[in-house]
Amino acid sequence: MDAKKALARAEAFAARHPRALTATVVGLLSGFAVTAFGIAPLAPNAEDLPQHLLAEPVQTNDLEAQLAALAAHKIGLSRNDLTRSSDTADSLLKRMGAFDPDAAQFLRSDPLARRILQGRVGKMVQLSADASGQVQSIVVRFPAEKAEQQATHFSRLSIARGADATFSATIETAPLQPQVRLGSGTIRSSLFAATDEANIPDAIASQMADMFSGDIDFHRELRKGDRFSLVYETMTADGEPINWDSGGGRVLAGQFVNNGKSYQSVWFRDQATGKSSFYGFDGQSKRRAFLASPMEFSRITSGFAMRFHPILQTWRAHQGVDYGAPSGTAVRSVGDGSVDFAGWQNGFGNVIKVRHSGERETVYAHLSRIDVKKGQRIEQGQKIGAVGATGWATGPHLHFEFRVAGRQQDPRVIARASDAITLPNYARNQFQQLVARVQTQLAVAESMEGGVSSAD
Repeated sequence: MDAKKALARAEAFAARHPRALTATVVGLLSGFAVTAFGIAPLAPNAEDLPQHLLAEPVQTNDLEAQLAALAAHKIGLSRNDLTRSSDTADSLLKRMGAFDPDAAQFLRSDPLARRILQGRVGKMVQLSADASGQVQSIVVRFPAEKAEQQATHFSRLSIARGADATFSATIETAPLQPQVRLGSGTIRSSLFAATDEANIPDAIASQMADMFSGDIDFHRELRKGDRFSLVYETMTADGEPINWDSGGGRVLAGQFVNNGKSYQSVWFRDQATGKSSFYGFDGQSKRRAFLASPMEFSRITSGFAMRFHPILQTWRAHQGVDYGAPSGTAVRSVGDGSVDFAGWQNGFGNVIKVRHSGERETVYAHLSRIDVKKGQRIEQGQKIGAVGATGWATGPHLHFEFRVAGRQQDPRVIARASDAITLPNYARNQFQQLVARVQTQLAVAESMEGGVSSAD
């Protein structure tokens, strides 16, 4: 209470005697100034310090010579793009900033040059032109012609303008080169939206989903704000990452933070057995007896629960899981086994049934295509057919069932409960060395948030 009264009296005094208060403050500041003046002379006088003058000639190029060199420099254009299904010779050149009727005519008439717009789209095109838009060279990269070479080689189609202004075209097969890359991202809406934003190929995103499918249900447990970091290998053509099927590469290591919990995994090859698999940093294999999903990545449209049947118009127990995906999307076996049935079966339409050990069976229905035969042995992850809308289906999707001793079970529960493989003791030293190396790479990837970089 006394303190409050003293503060009130001080405020009242300041209001009645502003001049006196100002004089007091100035006096106090003057006292500080005197003190400062008394201290300042302790520092050395700058005028008494030794001084030296240094002079050094600086060579400058003649300004006129620089301007002349700049004027003589020919400004050119270099651009990269991918071919599209709607492309013509003229529209492709125009989109890439070139205006050259002669080049367009050559693309239409030359047998080799025409291949730019023939066949599959998505060919990698690199164009160079001069300041006037005349094409100087075009280099096109796409899969090797021979199927057995497509995983290791690519085709390079080169078109060049000669000194006489005429064009020539050559084609050759060259080896692909592997490149280790780092990437990271944050989930804002979906996994593929995040990986697209981070410029990570879809094939790598699918592998990441597979790698952590035993830890995370990507259909139901993904959260906004989840983060991931990746170390992966991609194949390059002349230093450019390729975009066709064989160029997806492989995930070498990854970290995924889901709902605040962190999961890590690394790709490890056992030198003794030659077998490879994803392992957690603790040495536990991420590969289980059954995959969590028969598709690399898709959305669940109907789970293992009661639902209103779209055709029968009644509530019934749904004894499987439906995955929505476009027709033609590849379907894979979730485990090793043998084909027990492959053909047409009433409401299932085209269906495949695979027999696994321990009285277990998986069913893949409404397929547009069947790629296996009855009695055929298949391995986990092997492509067996494609999504369709055959039988009692209102739209393209895959109906998937997991049966144990003839009774349907929730496939996702079975996958998570299936046995995992443990790293053998003799490989632990090599494994720990690998883990130490990829941990450093993952730390670098995480610091890049939302981008991709080469690890070289």
